[in-house]
Amino acid sequence: MNIVLLGPPGAGKGTQSARCLRKYQLTAIASGDLLREHMKQETALGKQAASYINEGQLAPPELVVGLVEEQFQAKKSSRGFLFDGFPRTIAQAALLEEKLLAHRKKLDGVIFLEVPEQEIKQRIKERARTSGRADDQHEAKVATRMQVYYHETLPLVKYYEEQGKLFRVNGVGDIETIFRRMVAVMGRLQSDLSTA
Repeated sequence: MNIVLLGPPGAGKGTQSARCLRKYQLTAIASGDLLREHMKQETALGKQAASYINEGQLAPPELVVGLVEEQFQAKKSSRGFLFDGFPRTIAQAALLEEKLLAHRKKLDGVIFLEVPEQEIKQRIKERARTSGRADDQHEAKVATRMQVYYHETLPLVKYYEEQGKLFRVNGVGDIETIFRRMVAVMGRLQSDLSTA
């Protein structure tokens, strides 16, 4: 099962993906974590990524796709992948499909965590206090990330909906309740796969 987890910044994608990975034994491909790891280690790629991410911008697609492909190669024997925070644009989505095909795989479903903007802003403020993430610290940067999300990532919802791959999940509530909603969708995807 290869799944994309979509949602605005602060929607709880990281929290929910960690639970899905444990339950379904999937391999995580979280482009944000990969980029932050490179930034922490101050690799050439990390420095390049930092100049975008610290301003609330998206890292260039070719840089992100390169990282994702690296993970494909390293985890060939995986039972499936859960993409968290990738793709973020239609261009990246098309590249992901190409890479999956090249590895004789396909995308089985896209889960979209829906959270209202006011709730998102509150969560990011909270996270800024607890996580120390540079991109959560400044309101202007958060506003830039929200703008980028609306202009570049949100169109993916329509893109995947038109392909019949999109499943909407209400992302408001406690972690357990949201996870139960996710499990219901994952169950539907699994049964679709077993009858395909």
